[in-house]
Amino acid sequence: MTTPASLAPLLERFFTDRLMQQRQASPHTVSSYRDTFRQLLKFTQQRLHKTPSNLTFEQIDASLIVGFLDHLEKNHGLSIRSRNLRLTAIHSFFRYAALEAPDHSAQIQRVLAVPSKRFTRTLVRFLSRPEVNALLAAPNRGTWSGRRDHAFILTAAQTGLRLSEMTGLQRQDILLATGAHVRVIGKGRKERCTPLAKTTVSVLKSWLREWQRGSQQTVFPNARGERLTVHGVQYMLSKHSAAASKVCPSLKQKRVTVHVLRHIVAMDLLQEGVDRAVIALWLGHESVETTQMYLEATLAMKEKALAKTTPPHGRSSRYRPDDQLLHFLNGL
Repeated sequence: MTTPASLAPLLERFFTDRLMQQRQASPHTVSSYRDTFRQLLKFTQQRLHKTPSNLTFEQIDASLIVGFLDHLEKNHGLSIRSRNLRLTAIHSFFRYAALEAPDHSAQIQRVLAVPSKRFTRTLVRFLSRPEVNALLAAPNRGTWSGRRDHAFILTAAQTGLRLSEMTGLQRQDILLATGAHVRVIGKGRKERCTPLAKTTVSVLKSWLREWQRGSQQTVFPNARGERLTVHGVQYMLSKHSAAASKVCPSLKQKRVTVHVLRHIVAMDLLQEGVDRAVIALWLGHESVETTQMYLEATLAMKEKALAKTTPPHGRSSRYRPDDQLLHFLNGL
């Protein structure tokens, strides 16, 4: 018979030893995993009427995990993709527990066997060139915040940096001399350099000459000189998207995010015939297969490919319905 193991010290070691020391996970990963377990512990407390510090490891079983994920999806409106991300964090903890608590191997295997949920992958959303131009023209460059916003949007739309990479940019990460580029450490703590276009270099040079607020190291600070938050960036983009939609009405139907601006870069490179491997390196994708989704997104490229082919010849014929019952079944 296995001895009940306390959950608290095991979970604490997972964060301090496994994530922070061994894997050197990024702050974004740590905070994402932290939020998952905060939600899980609150759910468990309500379900078992037991405080998190007094929980035993064996109480976090497969049925509780499935109940937790279903609860998030049904009662909190969590998307299937986000549900799967929560499960990824839980699986990571249980893989660690397999080494630390081998006596509970049967329970651990049952949790690790909980599958991700399948979902329909939607087409990649991106902006057309007129929409991008309208968005860039929206900020009032007569103000400090307007110049910042213009520089932020231009840099994001030209480099394809992720949201965390954009908000975390420091002055030392940008080289504006010959071979201008921006250096970031992205997912998986992988360093990459992304070249800067002449127009982006010009705007950034002008922006960085201004007196900056705060520590003067953050490239795009908020009004208090601190790093922009996720909500701050989204407020900025939503505001300028609404203003730009008066000039470019098609923007009314689109939600502009930094990730959408990132898609613009991928689509531009793809349509110019750049190899998928190069695009994957540019964007910092873990696998070239991730870049495949952009091939599925552009109808223009598919139409161009169709024009180069010789379509098969077909002949139209008059439709005659068959037996009514078979016709009903065929229509299902």
